[in-house]
Amino acid sequence: MTKWIHPIAGALALLTILSFWFATVIVETLGAPAAIVAVKTAIPWGLLVLVPALAAVGGSGFALAHDRQGERVAAKRRRMPIIAANGLLVLVPCAFFLAAKAAAGELDGVFYAVQGLELVAGAVNATLLGLSLRDGLRLSGRLRGQSVRT
Repeated sequence: MTKWIHPIAGALALLTILSFWFATVIVETLGAPAAIVAVKTAIPWGLLVLVPALAAVGGSGFALAHDRQGERVAAKRRRMPIIAANGLLVLVPCAFFLAAKAAAGELDGVFYAVQGLELVAGAVNATLLGLSLRDGLRLSGRLRGQSVRT
């Protein structure tokens, strides 16, 4: 069952982060203030999907890699704490802060500074999850790549 949970939870986490990121970029460039408020107040609700997905990815990943060694497995192990710390220490607080500022109609300089931080941190997490997805596909034999010891 872990072999099914891990890729599904990983894909769900990556797609959720990408949807937050792209919704933010699109609404900030094309949307009216009401649309910005709608997106920023919806994102914390999306955390109800994202946080369990990330927990499932981490737990199932550790279970799958229990005694495996190799560069790809090590890289995936190194990425997960960064993804978790970035999410818990940067992205979650930013999401709640921005939702509160947006709900109060305070789309000011502080809002946009935190928004910039959130976009950078979200891009970092999406990139790290994407790299882990790639390595997972290579480990499973579903994706061919450069010859690297696994």
